[in-house]
This record gives sequence, C-alpha cells and structure tokens, in this order.
Amino acid sequence: MTPGSVLGRVEVSPRAIASLASDAVLRCYGVVGMAASTVRDGIAEVLQVENSHRGVQVNAKDGQVTVDLYVVIEYGIRISEVAQNVMDSVKFTVERALGMPVAEVNVHVQGVRISPEQ
Repeated sequence: MTPGSVLGRVEVSPRAIASLASDAVLRCYGVVGMAASTVRDGIAEVLQVENSHRGVQVNAKDGQVTVDLYVVIEYGIRISEVAQNVMDSVKFTVERALGMPVAEVNVHVQGVRISPEQ
C-alpha cells in the first residue's frame, strides 16, 4: 500500500493492516477468537512459529485493500449479525487508519464455540 504525494510516499505493510483488522474483530460481540485460515497455518501454530495475526489475510493491490477474516463465533448468536458487525467494524477501522477505501471484507466462520455454561 503506497499512497503517493509531492513529498514522497507512505508504505503500509499488510502485517500492519492485519494488526488493525485483528484488533477490530476481537472487539466485536459474539466473536470468541480467530482461526487458522489454512492447514499450513494451523500446523505452524501448533509448532509455535510466529503467527501473531492468525486468521487475517490482507491483499493490497492496485490501491485496493481486501481483508479475509477467519473467525470462531459464540454458539447461540445469529451468525449473520455477527459477521455483518465484523465487516462494518473492520472496514471502518482500516479505512480510518489508512485514509483510503477498503474494497472487501470477507468473513469466514471457521467454527462455533459452545460456552461451558450452556
């Protein structure tokens, strides 16, 4: 991501965008965690390879940002409502920080967790 200006350019790494998105997701009601997006990421997690932005994939191309999120949601909460809230929250957070539009926020529900109380 490199918006240009007369004085130079600013580069924002996909990891920085992933950090913003991850923080926004984990603040959303109904989300209990992030999940590995691929088997390889899951194995890396088990082997404790650094994966601080588990469950977030960022693609920045041609001035457009696409964010894919892999989440685990609490059982008993409407999945569509939580997913829409996650999309809105991540879009707002990333756009506010970058000052440029987010093309897509895709939410992939990887699991549903049942609380011990239920």
